[in-house]
Amino acid sequence: MHVSRRRIDIEWGDCDPADIVYFPNYFAWFDSGLMHHFASVGLPKKELLAKYGLTGWPLLETKARFMKPSTYGETVVVETEIVRFGRTSFDIEYRLKRGDETAIECSERRVLVGRDPETGKLKPAPIPEEVKALFG
Repeated sequence: MHVSRRRIDIEWGDCDPADIVYFPNYFAWFDSGLMHHFASVGLPKKELLAKYGLTGWPLLETKARFMKPSTYGETVVVETEIVRFGRTSFDIEYRLKRGDETAIECSERRVLVGRDPETGKLKPAPIPEEVKALFG
């Protein structure tokens, strides 16, 4: 499967008073990593949504394991990989690396959604086969 990588320079404002990254920032980086992951195969999120008449990919579940803290001035790399496609949902794994060490492992399940033309409510949308093929 395709793995994308995104470098992040940790800024002062990313950290809490203990000088370690405030944990919600990791989830923002993972979310951004998913957008970069789709862009890395030539399908930016905005294009995906417009091309297939979709609204987004809400989060269904997440789990993270924090093994090593990161702090101001460090550079980390977020590795993103889609490890499973279902009919409407997909599973993602993230690894936040500090050099060769994995500092955080995170997994997510997301669902592709569009709007029901009759009710306007969100509803799961099938993941196009050509989108799945981009990630090998």
